[in-house]
Amino acid sequence: MFDNLSEKLDKALHVLKGHGQITEINVAETTKEVRRALLDADVNFKIAKEFTNRVKEKALGQNVLTILQPGQLMVKIVKDELTELMGGETEGIDLSGNPSIILMSGLQGSGKTTFSGKLANFLKTKKSKNPLLVACDVYRPAAIDQLHVVGEQINVEVYSDRENNDPVAIAQAGIAKAKSEGFDVVIIDTAGRLAVDEKMMDEISNIHKSIQPQETLFVVDSMTGQDAVNTAKAFNDILNFDGVILTKLDGDTRGGAAISIKSVVDKPIKFIGTGEKMEAIDVFHPDRMADRILGMGDVISLVERAQDQFDEEEARKIQKKIAKNKFGFDDFLSQIQQVKKMGNLKDLMGMIPGAGKTLKGLDIDDDAFKHIEAIIHSMTPDERSNPSRLDVSRKKRIAKGSGRDVKEVNQLMKQFDQMRKMMKMMQGGGGKKMMQMMGGGLGLK
Repeated sequence: MFDNLSEKLDKALHVLKGHGQITEINVAETTKEVRRALLDADVNFKIAKEFTNRVKEKALGQNVLTILQPGQLMVKIVKDELTELMGGETEGIDLSGNPSIILMSGLQGSGKTTFSGKLANFLKTKKSKNPLLVACDVYRPAAIDQLHVVGEQINVEVYSDRENNDPVAIAQAGIAKAKSEGFDVVIIDTAGRLAVDEKMMDEISNIHKSIQPQETLFVVDSMTGQDAVNTAKAFNDILNFDGVILTKLDGDTRGGAAISIKSVVDKPIKFIGTGEKMEAIDVFHPDRMADRILGMGDVISLVERAQDQFDEEEARKIQKKIAKNKFGFDDFLSQIQQVKKMGNLKDLMGMIPGAGKTLKGLDIDDDAFKHIEAIIHSMTPDERSNPSRLDVSRKKRIAKGSGRDVKEVNQLMKQFDQMRKMMKMMQGGGGKKMMQMMGGGLGLK
């Protein structure tokens, strides 16, 4: 996410590093490179120009504090302006209705149906809501099927009526079902088109007028860049929607849509999609995204994801096993599963400050754990519980069973042993306190 933009902004801001003071000449040179980086990221020219003009004005209007280098001050100014450009404040979702009605809109292929499921899962797991999904795409039977599959994945009921070709009537019937059966949120998935057309806009407008939703969300594929911004404007002119959802931010996106869409439509980005899994949804925080764009990471979001997957009871069991030197490969496998649930690895690594430069050019596969899991699954239950029993012949059998090399089995054994020793050390006073801090005060004792 934003790898190319981050690299170019870093080079642009590097111009001021080493300078003793901010001058009109070196600021002009820096802002010129910043503008070029934004344009390369597919940010609208007018927005990029206004952005750099504000940065220049603020930079020249300040005296450099003795504790700050000019480059550090410029980074802060750019970060603050990026945050404002992307909305400034984190925007919540309106769930005041009874039931709360959320209308999803967007073009075909934007990920609208999948994200309807992600949003339902988010509201169910994070907000303790009881959502109902409603299938209002009467043109593609596959869209109805897809929503039902998504609903089964997250254990959320889906209302559809394959005999009815009127999306307005289907939406109204879905809301009536929600009221009578105790659902407190209704998420309505509407039809998309390959392009904005009059018939499509009339249909979504009619649905909107008939159901009066608390939230109308526009789902956009962030990989389409400036086209996404233009499409958002066309939809907003008709619907006056409440917020934007950016999907596929885990892909090879230049980031122009995320940076400039708020400025064009004056509507906040509320959620982002960061992967294919149903859990791959994040509330959009402009300040955190600005940090990530500038290569500062996003430790807060990383900790929040870890907390979401944190199992206090499981942690206590593992701590007891570590204390008794009984931490085995089954426990190790359990830890791997928790990490995998946090999201795709490249996205997670991007949340660690400075990791972007270190990982530049590396292809971090989401299946990076696959060979480790294969090796562990090739062990017997006794071997997983008692790793010390793995002699040469057992390692050869495990390697053959997992389709890996004996060298990889030995390497895993070495890494496992090192990790176990480190965890044992962290059971002590200082390490234990550090674990408590990292756990965010989640009850590790």
